Amino acid sequence: MNEVLDVVGAVCLLVGSLLGLVAAIGVLRLPDLLTRMHAATKPQVLGLMLVGLGLSLVLRSPSAAALAAVVVLAQMVTAPVAAHMVGRASYRAGQVRDDLLVVDELTGEIDPDLGRRPGPSPLEADPPR
Repeated sequence: MNEVLDVVGAVCLLVGSLLGLVAAIGVLRLPDLLTRMHAATKPQVLGLMLVGLGLSLVLRSPSAAALAAVVVLAQMVTAPVAAHMVGRASYRAGQVRDDLLVVDELTGEIDPDLGRRPGPSPLEADPPR
């Protein structure tokens, strides 16, 4: 049984490492910020999950498995949030290529200069009569 766990753990480590390599290549080769962020988050998180699983299978230590689980959970919580915030900030800064967008749901929703919806501010609005 130990040999089977070692082989499965080695396969998980190898596939996870390859997904990390694919993420790195995607960050270097893709044309714009949004696709680079997609390449940096999706395969990287799955690759880290596989590396954590493989490490847990190879080491067979509860403390190593718990630490790998904490690392994977932290990455799963922070990577999508960070990518979303960078994407929104780059859209507001005008660094997103419009010709590569299939659907642009933020057109007219965000004023790039102010970072909020267009229209008068609450201080500039007419008071109710």
